[in-house]
Amino acid sequence: MAGGEPGEPNPEEFVYGEEDFVLQAADWGDPDSAPSRFDRVLLAGWSDRMERGLFRYRLGPLPTRVLPGPVRLVAQLNEQRSAERRPPQPVRSLRDPFDPGAFNFTRLRPAELLFRLRRTGGPGSPPEPLLVAINASPLERGHVLLLPEPARRLPQMLTAPALRGALEAALLSAHPGFRVGFNGLGGGASVNHLHLHGLYLDRPLPLEEAPAEPLGPRLGLLRAGPAPAFLFFAPGPAALEPVSRAVCRAAEHLGGVGLACNVLATRGEPPAGPGAGGGRGLRVLLWARRPLFGPKAGEPFAVALCELAGLLPLPAEPLYRDITEVQALSAIRQHLLPEPELLQLGSELARLLEN
Repeated sequence: MAGGEPGEPNPEEFVYGEEDFVLQAADWGDPDSAPSRFDRVLLAGWSDRMERGLFRYRLGPLPTRVLPGPVRLVAQLNEQRSAERRPPQPVRSLRDPFDPGAFNFTRLRPAELLFRLRRTGGPGSPPEPLLVAINASPLERGHVLLLPEPARRLPQMLTAPALRGALEAALLSAHPGFRVGFNGLGGGASVNHLHLHGLYLDRPLPLEEAPAEPLGPRLGLLRAGPAPAFLFFAPGPAALEPVSRAVCRAAEHLGGVGLACNVLATRGEPPAGPGAGGGRGLRVLLWARRPLFGPKAGEPFAVALCELAGLLPLPAEPLYRDITEVQALSAIRQHLLPEPELLQLGSELARLLEN
């Protein structure tokens, strides 16, 4: 680490090299064993900011249950986030420009910044540095924002440099449940200023291991979980740059045909699944969906990357207590494409990525 003290306008730097990548995370049987340097620094800074009252609420243990049914959705009660988070910005289109008059991350208090990620050395040229800041309305302990330089005022449209930096952050953690993700405009993004999320989820998800249907040499269709996703796979650090470019080319294509997207990266098996040969790496999932601008009347919960992955942060105790898998899947799947459209889109993306 180098730089000023936490809370100063210039946060400390977390300088890392390829030797800091954790190629095999801990097992789910003992997820908190031997945290990495990244985990220790992030969680210590996050806990310090919680003690200093910099969050909108104090996050304690959250009631959690697995809904009965084959998909095994994980429901979690987080009433404070629903009641006390900043209202999402109104979004009018997939191409809304950055609005300097709306809340944006240039307005973060200096103490909300934990550190700046900066890589030195290989593989390839380093990605752009990312600021790591607390998410003041957290879903889980350690929930952070990953921010390309906020002063650039980029709208919430995924870029390959930002995604690559976030994927490298995922490899810096030794925890099997540290995931990074992105909500696009019309796909649950609440701030139109380029950012990704990083958070520790303390349980495995089916989408880590389930086999995918191959669509092309670099693309699969994963049907595990509540919503089918396009699957990209990075077996190691050298693959992060081409995978980032491929995911962003696909996301740009979605925007061009009027679709919103969500992205999640998680530790997982190769696309063919366990036992098919090859070690674990990073699975990067891209969901295509109908865009939604503004709240939808009658929805039991908003649908963004966590819900698509199978984690349901719910805003009220009666809903948490009574919701069924059938009801939850109905709420999620109304945003998705019909099967013929999904398969046609998959063919288009496979052709795009072969060129």
